[in-house]
Amino acid sequence: MPHRSRLLIVEDEEPIRVGLTDLFIYHGYDVETAEDGPNGLTKALSGTFDLILLDLMLPGLDGFAICDRVRAVDRCQPIIMLTARTADADIIQGLRLGADDYIAKPFSITELVLRVRAVLRRSGGPDADVAQLRLGDLELDRRSLTGRRGTEEIPFTRREVAILDYLATHGERAVSREELLNKVWGYARDCGLETRTVDIHIAKLRRKIESDPAAPRLLITVRGVGYRLLAGET
Repeated sequence: MPHRSRLLIVEDEEPIRVGLTDLFIYHGYDVETAEDGPNGLTKALSGTFDLILLDLMLPGLDGFAICDRVRAVDRCQPIIMLTARTADADIIQGLRLGADDYIAKPFSITELVLRVRAVLRRSGGPDADVAQLRLGDLELDRRSLTGRRGTEEIPFTRREVAILDYLATHGERAVSREELLNKVWGYARDCGLETRTVDIHIAKLRRKIESDPAAPRLLITVRGVGYRLLAGET
């Protein structure tokens, strides 16, 4: 029997929670729900779900806190945030805490299913023949998702490693935001998604791999095209 992906939906609004449950059961997923923050955190920390759909505005404990707690023990757990808060500061905060994606309410059902499928497709982690990736004075272990610079240990998420891997593989040229969305996130080229998700992840990566994130020498912007990674160079 093929594996049925298990979803945890943490959502306090009952009509949305019930609607999402019916939607994903219809699409062949096993679904469990939580209606508040503390219950959602307990279930999320069980480690038994292939993906967590996490509302931000929850009673008892908000989605930011839940994401932060989950990431403290599991950097690979796929998490998509559902939010009516679409200010850049909220989006940046969610992605900084390690969410794989965010979806603004009200959302398209088709787009939501697309994004869940895309994150699940990419959730197996990087396929790397070589465990180590050198980025200037930082050495990144793809398997443990950990970078080292001297005695400093720097945690990475699975998505961040996937971005670096893809850019490193295509280091001879600049890679567009749309290509990263297609190849790393798994989104269709014509799905009309915003590209600021890519920019936010790039900014996070620069804070981790660059000696001076304000003047990057490894992960550079090619104006009008996209990004290029000069792996192994200083």
